[in-house]
Amino acid sequence: PVFVGTNGSAIVNFSCVIYNISFMNCTWQAGKNAPGDTQYFLYWQNSRDDKEMECELYFKDENGRNIGCRFQNVTINSEKAYFLVNGSSKDSLIQFHDEYIQLYKIEILTPPLNVTANCAGDSAGCVITWQPPLTSHVENIRCFQYEISIQNK
Repeated sequence: PVFVGTNGSAIVNFSCVIYNISFMNCTWQAGKNAPGDTQYFLYWQNSRDDKEMECELYFKDENGRNIGCRFQNVTINSEKAYFLVNGSSKDSLIQFHDEYIQLYKIEILTPPLNVTANCAGDSAGCVITWQPPLTSHVENIRCFQYEISIQNK
């Protein structure tokens, strides 16, 4: 691909995380060769059938430059989502950064629900039960793996 714009002007260290079921934060850093007046804009497309949307709530640094975005009402599709960050400057052309991300790989799961422990006397042991965490994408509860840490107090 041909990248139009000043070398080193595209953003770096782009990453996103999904949390609390339907929120997504994306962050980045300005390119090292981006002019001081460079402003960045994030667009994303959840699937090929969705329209491309610009960030509605940017995070800004102390100079007012966009360095992140918060999305809400995010749902996870099985396809890869497309992300594009482009920039503008009155001095020069800014290179864009784009990538595809499988959203389920960046989700921080909520804790399991309704965890209970019933311990009988004697040495019969304990029965610990729980329900899967809430998520916007996993339909098969067998996909989850759990780890139990028991500490004697």
